Parts: sequence; structure tokens; C-alpha cells
Amino acid sequence: MKYLLALDQGTTSSRAILFTLEGEVVAVAQRAFAQHYPEPGWVEHDPWEIWESQLWAAKEALRRAGVGPEAVLALGIANQRETTLVWERDTGRSLYPAIVWQDRRTASLCEALRERGLEGLFRARTGLLLDPYFSATKLLWLLERVPGLRERAERGEVCFGTVDTWLLWNLTGGRVHATDPTNASRTLLFHLETLTWDEELLRLLGIPKALLPEVRPSDGDFGETLPGLLGAPIPIRGVLGDQQAALLGQAALGAGEGKCTYGTGAFLLLNTGERPVWAEGGLLTTLAWHLEGKAAYALEGSVFVAGAAVGWLREVGLLGESHEVESLARQVEDAGGVYFVPAFTGLGAPHWDPYARGAILGLTRGTIRAHLARAALEGVAFSVGEVAWAMAGAAGLGLKALKADGGMAQNDLFLEIQADLLGVPVLRPRVTETTALGAAWAAGIGAGALSLGDLPALWREEARFLPRMPEARREALYRGWRRAVERAKGWAQEG
Repeated sequence: MKYLLALDQGTTSSRAILFTLEGEVVAVAQRAFAQHYPEPGWVEHDPWEIWESQLWAAKEALRRAGVGPEAVLALGIANQRETTLVWERDTGRSLYPAIVWQDRRTASLCEALRERGLEGLFRARTGLLLDPYFSATKLLWLLERVPGLRERAERGEVCFGTVDTWLLWNLTGGRVHATDPTNASRTLLFHLETLTWDEELLRLLGIPKALLPEVRPSDGDFGETLPGLLGAPIPIRGVLGDQQAALLGQAALGAGEGKCTYGTGAFLLLNTGERPVWAEGGLLTTLAWHLEGKAAYALEGSVFVAGAAVGWLREVGLLGESHEVESLARQVEDAGGVYFVPAFTGLGAPHWDPYARGAILGLTRGTIRAHLARAALEGVAFSVGEVAWAMAGAAGLGLKALKADGGMAQNDLFLEIQADLLGVPVLRPRVTETTALGAAWAAGIGAGALSLGDLPALWREEARFLPRMPEARREALYRGWRRAVERAKGWAQEG
């Protein structure tokens, strides 16, 4: 029997999952690693801790499954995106801590580029906003701040990569310096339509092209693991950024199909087909994947607070444990006129207001804990709904259904609310490890064992939540939501 091994390298832990070719989970291993905050707004990881934790997880998953490396048909990688690393080409020694996607140290660099009138150009070429979230200004900061780095980079002595590239380098013993188009598309340096590094953007930023990895298809040949790492060489045949991997793992293959991953925040991706859709309102245009010789594109929107809203209820004593939110919220039929805007760290798409702050409105003497719990769930669902409608309008596509994964997707009431407020079915898969599953499927396609056409039949639905709310009621609730959001916007700036 043959298996697929997925490395799911995340922001707080490294995981490895062994799957059958049919997408069934055989074994899981996970190891957390440290987060470092050297200054306010800075977030860093130790590159070697990323690598060592991921290698341990891969070995442990095989051990738990009782499977030898010779039984693994191919390995796939899904990774935290935008996180930026640099290392020596000759030795593989990291030259600075990994600057994490959450890091905000380059805000002034982004502002300076906007003042030069360059945001439109970057937007047109890359589909992204000028924001510290993305890799390019992180890399520029390193070139300007690390002594001797620019000179060494210009001599070809330094490698840049996102986490997938760092893992590939170490898995192959430095033989492969590569990435895939989904990760490249998150750097602010990659042309979405030509699928190449953009020479003009590199010149504008003063980034030497010699630093950059080769871009290979998401189902490309990325070499094979060193024999001594896992006991025998394993072909590496799939690489995807984590959110794109989840889109593939949900088998959202056609234009108008979307998924939302509900973790600390919520990430919504809508497949727009074989052409990029350029959208306003803070929506991002990105690669969905490059598989079987064809690129697919997506719109992406981020909601900064999802599961963190439930965590806040726990922290202030309204819940004992996060899982209690469902039973508490079921004690009432609605939120009793209460609106909960979960803008603790500002508002993401479609508002992009960093000065917004969380708000609870509509309280009366009749408001009880259950109303607040239900309002928190509704607040996340409203936020995702705004993004989904903005995407559907921009793409000219009606959202057919939303496939849900992540921690909050285990909450039946929340998915009932999401279906009601979206007005479309919400589907939960039987295999909820969709990020790792997408990486495994990409590897299976790259190894010739699967095709994109196989995936819809392999994806299995566990539960379907249908909208039951009358349209007039939904519209009335959204009018109230929009009023609440307006009161939350700009709050920190006004204060």
C-alpha cells in the first residue's frame, strides 16, 4: 500500500500527516515551537527550530503509522506564507531569524512606497496591497539592516525563501532552491499573469534577483529527501501555501467555489478560474495553484478575529472553556438585538481599518450571557459574509456554497448561523485536516497517482447546513450590523 506524507508547517507548530491515496488520515504528529517578540510589533521564529520541529513531526508520523519511507509515494508541503528567511548558499546557515508574516516592522517602508505613488503598480502586477504582511519589504529591511548582506546577495552568496523554500533546501541537502507560484505570489515580487519574478519591481526595490528561488509548478519535481533524514529518499512532488492548500483540500476546484478556514482569524478564498480577477475594497488577488500545467486564481479576504472572539469570552469569564460557547448560545433563539463587532485588532477585508476596535452594541437590562455568546458567533459570521459578498460581486460569481474548516467549523450552531447569514449552504468535510490534505493531493498529482478530476469524488461531506432564515430577516440583521461596524470604525484614531 502506498501513502502520501504532508508537512503542514504553521505559525505556532509543525505538523506531519500521513494519508492514504484516498485521503484518509493514517497518522498525525505535531510539535510546537517558540514565538519571539524582540520589539513591539516584531514577530520572529528560529529557522532551525522550524526545520527541526518539522523533521521530528515527519519521522514521528511515520513511526506512529508503522510505515517505512519506501511506502511513501510522495511528500507535499503546505506552509505559513510570507514569512521571510535568508541563509548562506554554501553552508545553509541562517543569517537572521525568520521574520514572520504577522511582523509589522516594515510599515514605514510600505508607507514610503505608497508616497512614491507605487501602490497601483504593485497592485496591478501582484494583486496585493503594499503592506508589511508580505515578504518583499521584509527582505528589503534585511538587505538594509544586516551588515554585509546586500553585498553578499549581489555576489550570489545568499538565498532568500519563504518557509517552503527553507524546508526544501534542508530536505534536499541544499540541492533545491525553489518555491511554487502560490508562495511566490505572496511576496509582492511575482507577476500574476506571466508567472515570473517581476524585473521592474525588483529594480524599484533594489532586490538582487540572484537571491530568489526558482519557481516550479505546485505539482512539480522538487527533488527528493536526503536518504538519512527519513530512512530512504522520498520524492517531493507538491508545494502550496497553507490557505491555497486548504482550498485544494476542500476540492473547491471550480469558479465560484469557496472555502473559509476558521482559526484565530478567518481566511476566505474564492476560486475565480483560469484568469485573475482584480478587485477593490481590500480583497487580494492570488494564485490558487499551478497544477497539471494550468494556473488557477482566487480572491482572498482576511477576517482578523474569528476563534479569538470566543477566546475573549473565555478570558473575561463568560465561558469556562471555549467549546461551551455552542451550548450557551443555544439557550436563546437570537442575540436579542445585540451586535458584537470583533475588531480587537482592527478590521480586515473589506474595510481594512487598523483603527477600528471591538464593540458590543444593543445591550439592554434583558441581555444575558447567552445573548453575548450568540452575538459573538454572529459577529464572526457577519464578518465572513461581508467578505464573501464583496468577492462574489467583484468576480461576478454567485457563491454556490461555502466549505468550512478550522476549529470553529466543529461548532454546529455557528455553521447554522453562517449559512443563514450567507444565504447559501455551508459544508463541513469528514476530513477536516484540509490544509495537509491539499498538500498531499498536490503531491499525489505530481507523482502521477491522482488528477484534479479525481478530487471531487475523494472529498467527503460530513455535514451540510442549509439557510433557513427569511431574506427580509437577513437583510434587517445586516442593516443593524453595518450600523454597528460604522460605530466601531476609526475608534482608536478618534481616541
